[in-house]
Amino acid sequence: MRRPASLVPVSVLATAALLITACGTEHAGSGSGGTGAAGPSSSTPVDDPGKDGVRITSLTVPSHSPSPTRGTSVSADSLSAPADSGIVAAFEVTNGTARALTYSIVFTFMSSDGGAMANRTATVRDVRPGKTVRGSVRLGQLTPGAGRVTRAKVLEVNKVPAGEAPVPAGACPASGVRVSADDGDAAMGLRVVGLHLDNCGKRDYTIEGYPKLELLDDDLHPVTGITILRGSGGITTGAGPDEEPRAITLRPGESAVASLVWRNTTQSGTAANVPYVRVRAKAGSAPVTVTPHLDLGTTGQLGVRPWTKAKR
Repeated sequence: MRRPASLVPVSVLATAALLITACGTEHAGSGSGGTGAAGPSSSTPVDDPGKDGVRITSLTVPSHSPSPTRGTSVSADSLSAPADSGIVAAFEVTNGTARALTYSIVFTFMSSDGGAMANRTATVRDVRPGKTVRGSVRLGQLTPGAGRVTRAKVLEVNKVPAGEAPVPAGACPASGVRVSADDGDAAMGLRVVGLHLDNCGKRDYTIEGYPKLELLDDDLHPVTGITILRGSGGITTGAGPDEEPRAITLRPGESAVASLVWRNTTQSGTAANVPYVRVRAKAGSAPVTVTPHLDLGTTGQLGVRPWTKAKR
C-alpha cells in the first residue's frame, strides 16, 4: 500500500506543503516545481464564501505565464528545474470552535470555463480557538499546454484536534511512535485503507492485537450504529485470510501495518459516511486522528485487521 503524504484523500492530484501556526506563517517548501520568472503579476481580490472556516482572499496570476518553446534544446538542468507558474492563492483560516485544530485543505485552481487545472494542499497546524491564520499556496508548475488559470476555490477541508494530528513525514512525536493512514485501495466496491505504525524512537515498542478505533463525524463527535468487526472475513474474502493477532515488538526503525476494510454497498436505509477515525496503537497510547473518509454505504460494518510487522 502507498504511504501517505498528508491528510488528504486519494482524489488529490498533487501536493504543496505549507505549514502555518497561529503565531505567524512558516513556509516549509512548496514542493511545486522551480522558481523561474513568470512575468509581471497582479493580485485580484476573491469574494469567496469558503468552506468550514477556510476561504480564499486573493489570486495572483502573472500577465504572461511561461510556456515551453518549440525548437529549444532540452538539458538535464532544464528538466530538473521547470519554470514556476507564479500563480498564488492567498487564504485565511478561522477556527470557530472551542479547541485548537490542525487543518488539511485542498485548493483547486481552475480555468475560466470552470475546468480544474490542478489541485494543491496546505496543512495549517495548531490554529487556536477564535483565531484567524493567513497564508498562501502556490500552484507551482503547470502541465505544458494547460489552459490559463483564472479562478481558485476551496475544494475540501479536513480538520482534526491539534494534539491528534499525524506528524509530518520525517518527524517523530514525543511518544517515539508515528501513526498514519495511507490513500487506500478500491476494487469492485471493496475498500481497504492501511494504518501504519512506525517506531521512530530509540526504544523497542510492543503491540498486540488490533488498533483501537473510534469513529468520528464532521464535528469530531462519536459515530454510533457502526459495528467494528475484528478481521475482514465477515466482510469479504477478497482481502486475503485474516492473520491471528499476536504480540509484536518493533525495534527502532521497524514498522507495523493494520487495515480498515469495508464495502460501500447501498441498499435500503441511510448511507453512513465517517470522515475521521481516532486511532490508538494500543490501549492507553496517545490518539492520532486520520481521515480515511469511510463511505460505508448501508452495510453498517467496518472490519479491522490486526497489526502485523511490515516487511522491509
